[in-house]
Amino acid sequence: MKHLLSIEDLSRQDIEELMGLADNFSEVLTREIPIVPALRGKTVVSAFFEDSTRTRASFELAAKGLSANTINFSSSSSSTNKGESLRDTVETISALGVDCFVVRHASAGVPEQITKWTDAAIVNAGDGVHQHPTQALLDCYSIRKKFGSLEGKKIVICGDLNQRVARSNILAFSKMGAEVVVCGPTTMMPVNIESWPVKVESNFEAALEEADVLYLLRIQKERKGKVLLPSLREYRTRFGLTLERSKKLNPNAIIMHPGPMNRGVEIDPEVADDPRSIVIDQVTNGVPVRMAVLFSVLGSKTQLDSLINENGAN
Repeated sequence: MKHLLSIEDLSRQDIEELMGLADNFSEVLTREIPIVPALRGKTVVSAFFEDSTRTRASFELAAKGLSANTINFSSSSSSTNKGESLRDTVETISALGVDCFVVRHASAGVPEQITKWTDAAIVNAGDGVHQHPTQALLDCYSIRKKFGSLEGKKIVICGDLNQRVARSNILAFSKMGAEVVVCGPTTMMPVNIESWPVKVESNFEAALEEADVLYLLRIQKERKGKVLLPSLREYRTRFGLTLERSKKLNPNAIIMHPGPMNRGVEIDPEVADDPRSIVIDQVTNGVPVRMAVLFSVLGSKTQLDSLINENGAN
């Protein structure tokens, strides 16, 4: 795998192999020294043109866990503030001998465009409303750890379906054999939602009663403002996972959220801390999954077993 730009680039087998790699790296992370020299001598740049906490931090930890050199690039403190073009910025950093760019950008298609300006591998860490493939992979991995498989599971995704997490997750969950149900305000549904591999449910309470997984999407106030909603209070009333609604959820179901959560909007504080919530697990699982992705674009698979076994014996 040269790049990871979209879940569309991956088959079910590809996703299974990445999760298998993540299992290996998850074990590595439990060791006293949670590092393998799999990418020693490689350099990974986090080129984030949008704010991020979870994705950025976990990619940095993932790269360091593989012994790669890391460079953190932030547009707010770079020459882009002086008018330097994106292409010049990429070519300048690439000239330093970079092996991989992890790219987050507000515009869809930027990671793919960057592949034309550098020989380095490109990993999409979120591009506009297009894709967030590593979020989808870590979510698949988190569900797999809880249930053993996504096959036949009913996953309800509620919220703004026009965002990149929704697009990537729907594709990934469907490829892994899950039944995906979407729910939310009609103003937050894509115009072509009928062509997606989903069932649309207008009644949130009816949807959650049969859910194995309830995936809540964040109301992105920084992107949408209040144009698509009369008020956040109305959203909570109709689609928020309140304490009362959570009682209708299957006791064995799990609650997921990509973060950061708007407590009191899409999820009540008491429910966010419910034992069925695996939001913190999602964050934890992001590191081994992103280790798997970085290794897949930069590493040699033939060396993996010897690297893991050798370091496990020390």
